[in-house]
Amino acid sequence: MASQRDYYQVLEVAKGASQDEIKRAYRKAAMKFHPDKNPGDQDAEQRFKEAAEAYEILSDSDKRARYDQFGHDGLRGTAVHDYQHMQNEDIFSIFNDIFGDMGGGRRRGGGGGGGGVRPTRGYDLETQTVITLEDVAKGCEQTIDFTRQDHCDDCIGTGAEPGSKPKKCITCAGSGQVMQRGFGGMFQMVSTCPNCGGRGEVVDKICKFCDGTGHNPKKRTLIVKIPAGVHDGQAVRIANEGEPGTHGGPRGDLHVVVRVREHKFFQRDNNQLVMQMPVSFPQLALGADIEVPTLFGKSTLRIPAGTQHGELLRIKGLGLPSLRGGDQGDLIIQVLVEIPRKHNRKQEDLLRQYADLDDIAVLPRRKGFLEKLKDHFTGEDSESTSKKDQ
Repeated sequence: MASQRDYYQVLEVAKGASQDEIKRAYRKAAMKFHPDKNPGDQDAEQRFKEAAEAYEILSDSDKRARYDQFGHDGLRGTAVHDYQHMQNEDIFSIFNDIFGDMGGGRRRGGGGGGGGVRPTRGYDLETQTVITLEDVAKGCEQTIDFTRQDHCDDCIGTGAEPGSKPKKCITCAGSGQVMQRGFGGMFQMVSTCPNCGGRGEVVDKICKFCDGTGHNPKKRTLIVKIPAGVHDGQAVRIANEGEPGTHGGPRGDLHVVVRVREHKFFQRDNNQLVMQMPVSFPQLALGADIEVPTLFGKSTLRIPAGTQHGELLRIKGLGLPSLRGGDQGDLIIQVLVEIPRKHNRKQEDLLRQYADLDDIAVLPRRKGFLEKLKDHFTGEDSESTSKKDQ
């Protein structure tokens, strides 16, 4: 293989990461290390190739399964394409989202680049929100505060001082890209214009409010609907709430990653909820109807007579809903016998009678302080009694 680094480490994701998480990680790496954004940086180019190779393997379920089981050895004989020749449709859709048409802004004919710079989609953003298990059960709305780079109010995104206009870049003739010889001069490649930074325009008098960038950080507040059944780590996509595109391109999206707070009673197993419930020995032995908490209020659990310690009982439909619809999960309750630390005299007598009936050996009754004191003065303590017996 071209690279022996662990593919999950390359994309900085966990081994059990979802396809959405892998795709987001690849987008992030592609934006950071793309050669057009790092001209002449060999390390960035190598990191970009590694990220593209890792994404090609981990985005393919068959290749990923072989890699998870056998590592790089499991991929021998499997073609891993160079990043410049990858034919995967998802890869190119990512490139188009991030970088536009990869040189398509230069129209054929017209002296090379007379067509100007093509619109480019803005960057996606990511933020987090924390919800409870009760929110997962019913769905909720969350207020999300985040900051994004937005069009400067003074220059309306041009980067030029109000009252002036940007001029067409003479280096790239307004295309934003230039042709350069690469890899020993054997062929030409398109790269970002070093004069205008790919904008196709240059500014003589820059906007003082945004320092010529055309953007300023702005705070934004949204109310986001979190669907019932969402899992920890999943993201809700809010279309067109990312950063603005260039040259009239559409905005990117906002991805709200949902984190679910641990619950003090319940543990989640897919759409099932699991909890432990302490009950008394008589309730297990004789059966009982007991009240149990749920995410939807209190409910009644019937314990059949003879239920054993640690046995699992189920209440249908009181688990979590499926994110994609369908049947509701169940509430699974593990019953644990609760042994009281103290008994009164009558309770102890009944327990000893029960032990006698089943011929169960138990420790003798422990005498209290007053009983021991009385025996001492009457000479009925255990020591004197043993001497009399002799």
